[in-house]
Amino acid sequence: MTFHDRVDELDALESAFESPGHAFHVVYGRRRVGKSELLKRFCADRPHVYFLAAQEAEERQREKFTERVAAHFDDRVPRVEGWDDAFAYLGEKLTDERLVVVIDEFPYLVEGNDSIPSYLQSFVDEQLSDTESMLVLCGSSVSTMESTVLGHESPLYGRRTGQIDLEPFSFTEAREVIDYDFEDTVRSYAITGGTPMYLLQFDYTQSLATNVREQILTPSAVLYNEPEFLLRTELRNPARYLSILEAIATGHTTPNEIAGATGIDSGPLSKYLQTLRRLRLVDREVPVTASAKQSKRSRYGVADEFLRFWFRFVEPNRSSIHEVPGVVYEGTIEPALPDHVSRTFERVCRETVWEAVRSGVLDPYSEVGRWWYGEDEIDIVGLHSADDRILLAECKWTAEPVGHALVDSLRATADHVRWGTPDRSERFALFSRSGFTDGLRAELGDDWSLFGPEAISTLVSAELSNPDR
Repeated sequence: MTFHDRVDELDALESAFESPGHAFHVVYGRRRVGKSELLKRFCADRPHVYFLAAQEAEERQREKFTERVAAHFDDRVPRVEGWDDAFAYLGEKLTDERLVVVIDEFPYLVEGNDSIPSYLQSFVDEQLSDTESMLVLCGSSVSTMESTVLGHESPLYGRRTGQIDLEPFSFTEAREVIDYDFEDTVRSYAITGGTPMYLLQFDYTQSLATNVREQILTPSAVLYNEPEFLLRTELRNPARYLSILEAIATGHTTPNEIAGATGIDSGPLSKYLQTLRRLRLVDREVPVTASAKQSKRSRYGVADEFLRFWFRFVEPNRSSIHEVPGVVYEGTIEPALPDHVSRTFERVCRETVWEAVRSGVLDPYSEVGRWWYGEDEIDIVGLHSADDRILLAECKWTAEPVGHALVDSLRATADHVRWGTPDRSERFALFSRSGFTDGLRAELGDDWSLFGPEAISTLVSAELSNPDR
């Protein structure tokens, strides 16, 4: 996989290694986000031992780990009876050389022996802490990493010197990879999302339609079966999870709607949704003005843009894709793509708000999210309690310029948002793919900000957002 970006994460790892004393870093995140590539890049010009764990017998894993350590030091492989012996052997060798030791897919080791965190605790306390070396534990099972390494009850709790929760690329970051014009970049991001592996499957010298046909709608392509493979890797019985994700991706976002679409009762459904949230495949959202813990107005969304696309367009049409993939694209996907992209455009606009705040184009806001109540909904609402200031914004991915109708609608809906005092300071913003009707900008007051495609593109450009890159 080609390596892109991750400048901040590389800097953090390099700073930890160069600092005096030992380092113990934890790197975790969803599958396919590039954790292994990040660590390989970090290790490339440093003395290191890189061990990739696998789902195999504990004894064989231990033998392989010891062999990797011995090979680095050109040493004869010692006989070890347990993981305590294996880590003790590593500790002896670290007295002679400053080294980066990476254990990738660490959860696989814990599956084979849940005492390994205790053995590592002894290793960190009694041997690593007296060296200038660095230990990195890496894993794709976020729940395992958070419980067995970072959790309060873990033997390793409090011993890490740093951690990196690696996330998919934001739209701003993904633009460095997606080589299309702004509109097609938004469309492409709505299909691949920000997961590096998915982004890099596309050939950006080809049209977006060609990429979708060849890289997603071709049964032999990597992305065709990727979501199902991902779920089977994480879950023993993924059938119900597949049906839940398809329901959410096709517009059933409340618990009642999901239950109705899947036939799963509310009790079991709650547990399935919790698991999907833990795997970072589903997000739970409440109105930005509500309490996340107390609100009952929750909606669920597929957290990854590619999974949202796949469960909306690929999973329900597999039989047709095998027979007539071109017809599926032209007859099913292409007509519905604007609606699919519109939700992604909202995310891009939300990112634009934060960039506008950072650059001083907009006033500061401490919370930014969606708001809804009954039939009323506003795409973006920003809150700043200290100044009693609220931002109310709409995003339109339409082929026609935005005009007074949206202005009037937003003003009317704003009155229904219960937040702040009656004298709160209100700011408004419109985001439009196709710009605005003639004269609209001049007719609105200073409390309105209009962002057309050029303004959005400029604000979310990597150069502006990350001037040091």
